[in-house]
Amino acid sequence: MNRHLSKRVVLAVAILAVACRGGGDAGAERAAGQSAAAGHEPGAGATAPPHAGHEDATGDGHGHGHGGDEPSDLDRPVDELLALSCEHGKKTFECDECRYEVGVVRVPAKLVDGGLVRKASAARRRVEAPVALTGEVRFDERRVAHVSPRIEGTIRTVHVSLGEHVRRGQALVELESVQVGEAESDYLAAQASLRLARASAERQEQLRKEQISSEKEHLAARQELETAQIRARSAEQKLARLGVATADLERLGAAGRRAGGGGLVVRAPADGIVLEMHAVPGELVKPDESIVTVGDVSSVWVWADLHEDQLGRVLDAQRGGRLRAEIGVKAFPGAIFPGTVEFVGPSMDERTRTVKVRVTAANPDARLRAGMFASVRVFLPGEEEALAVPAAALLSDEGRSFVFVHHHGDYWIRRPVEPGRRWMDWVEVKDGLHGGETLAADGAFLLKSDVLRSKMGAGCAD
Repeated sequence: MNRHLSKRVVLAVAILAVACRGGGDAGAERAAGQSAAAGHEPGAGATAPPHAGHEDATGDGHGHGHGGDEPSDLDRPVDELLALSCEHGKKTFECDECRYEVGVVRVPAKLVDGGLVRKASAARRRVEAPVALTGEVRFDERRVAHVSPRIEGTIRTVHVSLGEHVRRGQALVELESVQVGEAESDYLAAQASLRLARASAERQEQLRKEQISSEKEHLAARQELETAQIRARSAEQKLARLGVATADLERLGAAGRRAGGGGLVVRAPADGIVLEMHAVPGELVKPDESIVTVGDVSSVWVWADLHEDQLGRVLDAQRGGRLRAEIGVKAFPGAIFPGTVEFVGPSMDERTRTVKVRVTAANPDARLRAGMFASVRVFLPGEEEALAVPAAALLSDEGRSFVFVHHHGDYWIRRPVEPGRRWMDWVEVKDGLHGGETLAADGAFLLKSDVLRSKMGAGCAD
């Protein structure tokens, strides 16, 4: 998690905690007053739980303290939890200080509308059966450029280093070339001839208007101008074919005779990272030699081996659209990188009896590196259906799994579930839900942070 995301999560937790607890100094003062009224001595909370001996106001004998004998909210029915009352003379789930004890969180609508907490539904979905493959991470060839000079030359200056981020058009390497020097001289000579021919044509045009020069002299001047323009364009195009950029041509023309040193700047063809470098000052390079490799690694390919007995199922499933996949690498145990099957090879390796499958995966943090060994799971849609929830909605505490279910208004209550099979970003629910419930998915961990305050020493009226 990057620094900016961490700050956002911390801020979100703080906002949720204040919103769920009705926070602020007023809450603290109210809690302090109630503690004093109950006969609590200052500092007593450091040695004894603030709820020791509290009785449930409903008279059912259930307290809401933190004693070890108190049953978990996960083991009690919702109706019973919502019927409990706290020491403040109100329903426990409605109390800003006590609702977390019955597993209830109050989430203001603005947090949901703002996207910090997203809703999802428990519904039946087709169970996607995974096909396990092995493969290798490689660069996305559509995003990688092997840069080489168009002519032979000697490296004069190297402007970048390995791993450096570069922008399109940025100077990478500067060469010194005899061929470029000659082409520059031809270009400068053609520009000089063009200026002279233009001035002569303009003078003849003026003399013709004054009927001083003849028509023949006027036409001859126009012909010389057109010839000079052709030679200038030809010289300019020659430099462009050698790899001289338009901006460099403009600077060459502005410098005039002071330029023409035979320098050729090799520039980045696109934004990216310098992936490989084969450039050393003083080294002679040729047109067929790659001196710098620039690539965009925000997306990579994973080439996996699909066995012959798996090919038919994958091709049949692919007719319904692109197949989803999960990628794992040893460098990041437990991390899952989602991907999409984009290509199934047309030929089979006769030795291994496998077909190459290309999976494209997003790589915004550049954690996937070319050459890594990868395990790949390609998910094929099955016929079986199961009740499932988004993986982000499933939380755990001390080995027990639960989800937050929307009850009414701003109130959410955590409920135990028994998870089953997992595929992509879905988890089967074998018990605990009936289907149709509204759950907290993305951002559910914020609700968990508030409900588990009691484990961090928070009291009923802290």
